[in-house]
Amino acid sequence: MGNRLSKIATRTGDNGTTGLGDGSRVGKDSQRIQAIGDVDELNSQIGLLLCEELPPALREELISIQHDLFDLGGELCIPGYALIADSHVARLDTLLEKYNADLPRLAEFILPGGSRAAALAHVCRTVCRRAERSIVTLGSSEKINDNPRHYMNRLSDLLFVLSRVLNRFAGGSDVLWEKDRKRDV
Repeated sequence: MGNRLSKIATRTGDNGTTGLGDGSRVGKDSQRIQAIGDVDELNSQIGLLLCEELPPALREELISIQHDLFDLGGELCIPGYALIADSHVARLDTLLEKYNADLPRLAEFILPGGSRAAALAHVCRTVCRRAERSIVTLGSSEKINDNPRHYMNRLSDLLFVLSRVLNRFAGGSDVLWEKDRKRDV
């Protein structure tokens, strides 16, 4: 990891390939690059969520998650390398328990929305699910570790819970889906 990003425009990708962390090159349309890109997009979306007013402890936890996602992308970038450990997944389980403890039981489905921060958490959740699907797809054709998949599964659940927490933080509540709602059709 000597010369990190010393030159951004290398032109080596002009032929439609990109370099992995082990020095090999793959097509920019490969499943591995798709998964890395989806994880990167999630990290960017969490960065956008961090622009909102958030409880201080949650802000710090999301920044830690961003670091985890950067590591997860690094793990995907180096075939056979492991950076995401059981402890990373366990930390998300702990956060899920912490934030879910004070929420009312859900009796209905909820719609993405409410406060801006909650809506952004829902966007993060959906991007996380896509990244998880990309990792699952990659794992069906190449050998990868289990923890990135486990991490993304827990993180999407946590982002759902956080959307509910953020609606309450903003003084609102969940936006409930109404089964029998009249629709203009």
